[in-house]
Amino acid sequence: MVATTPVDRLVPGDHACLTFTDPEERLDILAAFVAAGQDRGERVICFTDAADVDLLRAELLDRGLEAGRELSVVTNDRLWGGGTGPDAGTMVELLAHELTRADRDGRTGLRVTADMCWAARPQANAEQLLVFESEVGRLFDAGRLTTICEYDRESFDPVTLAYAARVHPRTVAATVYHEDPVLRICRQHVPPGVRVAGELDYARADVLSAALAEAVRLDHDVHLNLNHLRFIDAGAAAVILQTAARLPESRRMIVVCPELIERTLTVAGAAEVPALRMLVRNGDR
Repeated sequence: MVATTPVDRLVPGDHACLTFTDPEERLDILAAFVAAGQDRGERVICFTDAADVDLLRAELLDRGLEAGRELSVVTNDRLWGGGTGPDAGTMVELLAHELTRADRDGRTGLRVTADMCWAARPQANAEQLLVFESEVGRLFDAGRLTTICEYDRESFDPVTLAYAARVHPRTVAATVYHEDPVLRICRQHVPPGVRVAGELDYARADVLSAALAEAVRLDHDVHLNLNHLRFIDAGAAAVILQTAARLPESRRMIVVCPELIERTLTVAGAAEVPALRMLVRNGDR
């Protein structure tokens, strides 16, 4: 079994697999991956479903990426080279061409994210996925190509997911502090901090406290994403407020949450904590 690698530890030449069920976590990991490529001066291309091009670009920019820096979000059918359907050989040739283009343009390398949903489409031949993942490996030998292949667990069967994990030298995922049927607490990369989803009460206060403590250690300002939190009790709210209250004067805790959670934090005394900033959102982030 391939060990999970944090996305911020991927290096040029890595070929990684991301299997996901949480779309927000996928976007967070992609944003961190793209930002690293921009910082390195690499050519960055995100291949995605045709209907998702504008949405993906907007989501990445919303996570703090700079619109003026190197970033191309294009449809998966660009990988097919104008053909009527996916062909593994054509896709590998296109990536080789883009790698040559990056060299010619003075980029330090090529960084690619690829939504592998094309392999689950009716026009795709299942064997093309196997050939693509096998043949593309030769492009990584020079250490100038870095790629994340994305597999949505709802689109692929367990056999295909197991194959994808096996043929990639790296797998990426968020650092998870706690996960059970009602609560998930994990690391958020962009902006850096902690994401909490589900229902949070005093029984999980220790886990929340540990996750926030790591964010305080790693990040200047702590971003706490509660936008998918359905319930929080007074005990868990107190942990958030106490952590924010202990921050030095120059640092902040920014909490993104829905109105219901904002009301609970307000009742718990959020207004009395100068370091705490709350942003009320009712969307996917």
